[in-house]
Amino acid sequence: MKDFTITVSFDMRSPEWATPTADLYRGAIDMAAFADAIGADQIGLMQHHGSDDGYLPQPFVLAGGMAAVTRRIRFLLGAVILPLHDPVELAEQMAVVDNLSNGRLKVIFGAGYVPHEFAMFRKSLKDRAKLMDEGLEIIIRALKGERFEHDDGAETRPIFVRPRPVQEPEDIILVGGGVPASARRAARFGVGFGPMKGDLVDIYLAECQRLGNRPRTYYRPRPGMPLAVHLCEDPDQGWEAIAPHAVHVITEYAKWAEAEGDASSSPFKGMTDPAVLRQAGMFAAWTPQMLVEKVRQAEGGNIGFQPLLGGLSPQEGWKSLKLLQKTMPELREAIGG
Repeated sequence: MKDFTITVSFDMRSPEWATPTADLYRGAIDMAAFADAIGADQIGLMQHHGSDDGYLPQPFVLAGGMAAVTRRIRFLLGAVILPLHDPVELAEQMAVVDNLSNGRLKVIFGAGYVPHEFAMFRKSLKDRAKLMDEGLEIIIRALKGERFEHDDGAETRPIFVRPRPVQEPEDIILVGGGVPASARRAARFGVGFGPMKGDLVDIYLAECQRLGNRPRTYYRPRPGMPLAVHLCEDPDQGWEAIAPHAVHVITEYAKWAEAEGDASSSPFKGMTDPAVLRQAGMFAAWTPQMLVEKVRQAEGGNIGFQPLLGGLSPQEGWKSLKLLQKTMPELREAIGG
């Protein structure tokens, strides 16, 4: 069987000219239940703060709502920007959602890179590494059920979190990132790894072996598949429907990457020309048969769908999901072959 995962993702962006935010949230809940029913593997929920278009700031809240209407599909939250948040509160949110979903939660923690987010939460970008390490230590110990004190150099705080999650914390947590340090951090803490670049997995596995830590869940990004596919009967008409939304998403990410400067490892950096977006292949409008043929030719990767991409109307998103439902038997056969 090929190594493919079918993911339906939501970032809840809603620029002023697109679908109203309330309509997107109601649609997302219904779409999560549908994705569960037709056999998709996971729901992806992202996080950013202070975005004009309403980018999802609280993925645990939305995951809780979705967990209530699903029974089988897993949830992948990421990247949750650990340095911005109190790790004790994150541990509590993780425990509650893991119980609501009966152990279907995974969380990728990222270090963050958008300057205005750090300013908003009164944190410094220069402290990212330290805050990541401290946060991971606190979350893992808290979710293991320990009652302990943590000294951050300024003060000591007592920590005790209940309820405990269904899963072991090392099976929930993944470290994300695009640099070798993120791979070494994941191995050091004995958690999973969700990198931006496939070759970083080799560093993670080697470091796990060196430290004597068992590798946990990890994802190896593979070239060839778009970030998201919009299924349609006619590729040109399908692209016309999603184009303004795809352009919005890519150009917004590109702005954040530009603000980060030379340190950015974002794949969106410099991609501000809408004219080349379709050719770049990050988002695609494909017929079901085009998707199946692509999967047959590839060894693995993520088969991603974003039915509310950049504020896309739920009506248009449902067209794609209904086509996915019809295509799922053939798609599963292609994956199994």
